[in-house]
Amino acid sequence: MRPEWKGYSAVLVSTLAMSNVYIFSKAALNEMSLAAFGFYWFGFALIWNLIYMAFAKKLKALTLLNFRQLKILVLLGIIEVVATTGFFAAIQTMEQPATVSFLANIGPIYVTILAFWFLKETLRRQEILGAIITLTGAFIISYQTNFSINSDFGKGLILIMIYTLIFAIGSIISKKHITHIAPSILTLNRALYLFIFSSIIFMSTEANFDISNAAIINTLLGSLLGPTLAALAGYYAIQFIPASKASILGAFKGFLVLVTSYLYFGLWPQWYQILGGVLTVLGVVTITLSKQKNK
Repeated sequence: MRPEWKGYSAVLVSTLAMSNVYIFSKAALNEMSLAAFGFYWFGFALIWNLIYMAFAKKLKALTLLNFRQLKILVLLGIIEVVATTGFFAAIQTMEQPATVSFLANIGPIYVTILAFWFLKETLRRQEILGAIITLTGAFIISYQTNFSINSDFGKGLILIMIYTLIFAIGSIISKKHITHIAPSILTLNRALYLFIFSSIIFMSTEANFDISNAAIINTLLGSLLGPTLAALAGYYAIQFIPASKASILGAFKGFLVLVTSYLYFGLWPQWYQILGGVLTVLGVVTITLSKQKNK
């Protein structure tokens, strides 16, 4: 299989897995606190990742990491802790998981701005147009007659804006070092840092290990799909294709979340929120195509 097709296949797997993460995590968070959720979710994820690396005979690679690579892993671990906490806090706060997914499409705008500021890349008019379309879609999704920063929607919107920016920074760093640090190590590192952080918060706040069987099942399956399969496939994707191409397929996960949210929770967003979601995807596609044309 050609390298680019490996990349596209990995993006497809990551998108399908990630679209279900919104559902399983929302179901679990409806029954437990964010601290307890993180403890179980990333505890299971750490086990899944270790099992994968053991069967794939990749554990030995951990002993070959040099000091510079370890510093990068520490930095990425901290970034993932902050960004992922914001991600799940937004899912817990906002009623509709698909809304979170569509609003997260503002991420490529951050990547474009960061590339313009720090990498001195040219900012094309088509990219500006794509950013305007995406922001318009986000504004339509966010329309609330009684909107306030203190509302659940307002808090969720702020969380999304923060964690997408931090994720964008992390993706740029990961792309730069993906040839020197294996995707399996990056995935394990992410799960490890998030589990350590969640364990500290969990033990210091409540440490109540008694959760329902349904919550256990949701965290068990969700941790296999999200911090294991989706994360691993996502890292493999940017190893074979540019991150901008990966973002096109990733932008469509909101529609998958839309369907699964309806089937699982019976939730269906307002018509204007669906329209806004379509515009955010169109904006991401416009930005990405402009980048490829520029290259």
